Amino acid sequence: METPNLEAILAELVLAEDSIDLHEPKILANMPSRQQTIDLLGEAINLLFPYMIAEGYDVQISPHKRIEKLFYMLTDCLSVLKSEEKEKTALNILSSLPRVKRALISDAIAIYEGDPAATSPLEVMTCYPGFYAIAVQRIAHVFYLKGIPYLPRIMTEHAHSKTGIDIHPGAGIGDSFCIDHGTGVVIGETAEIGNNVKIYQGVTIGARSFERDGEGRLIKGKKRHPTIGNDCIIYAGATILGGDTVIGDGCIIGGNVWLTHSLPTGSRVYYDKK
Repeated sequence: METPNLEAILAELVLAEDSIDLHEPKILANMPSRQQTIDLLGEAINLLFPYMIAEGYDVQISPHKRIEKLFYMLTDCLSVLKSEEKEKTALNILSSLPRVKRALISDAIAIYEGDPAATSPLEVMTCYPGFYAIAVQRIAHVFYLKGIPYLPRIMTEHAHSKTGIDIHPGAGIGDSFCIDHGTGVVIGETAEIGNNVKIYQGVTIGARSFERDGEGRLIKGKKRHPTIGNDCIIYAGATILGGDTVIGDGCIIGGNVWLTHSLPTGSRVYYDKK
């Protein structure tokens, strides 16, 4: 058997990249692996809620040792930053975690109080996919606000793969957020959600259309997703689209509603098959 021409295959693989811009060699070279990022996420969850028993949890590690371990994991995963920025950014992220924990406790209480099947907030924290997806998004959102590339999206896509709930790390979400059931929920990057909001499975808070420049390329960075006020309920299968769509406080949106316009405070909208 002749020696296979592997060099030719490699050359073809390199040529295949010509159709896409991958000119971020420094970032790509210093990127943590996907598994490193998932391990970091698990360690953060272990620190916040050890009773959730996330992946790789070791009951023998004290909280002091755990936060120290998380700090060093952070500095390793922040290798995309300059060396002098790593420790400062890691400390800034850790200092955000008490606020994240307070928000997540409010979420667990909201889910418990809104679900007659829930026996306690602890059950919500340990068992409910909606709470897990929110927990991951709130942690990833901290990284997103710091402008850290790739890591926050890896985190939320990991939660997406585990729960079927797709929340972009850029979405701004208020306290006492409740996702009931959750499968098929989609919340876009520029969505803004107020306090005490409850949504059910299959809800989409998405973009209506995408602006393009003179060469037909998508214009990025603009607000594309709706703003949801405080104390709203959005029932299963509802779709709300558009960056200029604002849902006022206290609105109730029924199942399977398709909505592309704003609603004043206290509105009630239900699906009419006619």
